[in-house]
Amino acid sequence: MTDDASLSFDRTDQTILDVLQVDGRTTMTDLARLVHLSQPAVSARVRKLELAGYITGYGARVSPQKLGLTTHAVVRLRTTHAQIQASLAQFDELPEIHRIYRVTGEDCFVLDVHAPSPERLEQIIDAIGRFGPVSTALVLREYPAHPIASR
Repeated sequence: MTDDASLSFDRTDQTILDVLQVDGRTTMTDLARLVHLSQPAVSARVRKLELAGYITGYGARVSPQKLGLTTHAVVRLRTTHAQIQASLAQFDELPEIHRIYRVTGEDCFVLDVHAPSPERLEQIIDAIGRFGPVSTALVLREYPAHPIASR
């Protein structure tokens, strides 16, 4: 890869990313076998993908249900630009907010919330509702994510 990693990104790099997104614990030996390269060559590619910012980290997927967080909701907040920073500060105070997306359109934020009960979800909605209208949808089922692919 050159200094501009996007110029030399190829199908093998995408395959490496696909595999690591599904299982970040895949060994370099197994990854090498899958992409038909040597283990040192794959290790070097992974390191270059990390340095170039394609791979931004590794982590465990945790079951919210096992942690007692059985109420999953997507919450949308419409607020004013003057309230953006205050909204973000409030979100930081609510550990049940798992992901925060600043979005375009009528809403300003889309939040992924995992709460232990409907009552706690109500408290969260009330806490952020002071910044503007809130829309809430309960998540009935979550399906596996697809790996992010380049086009």
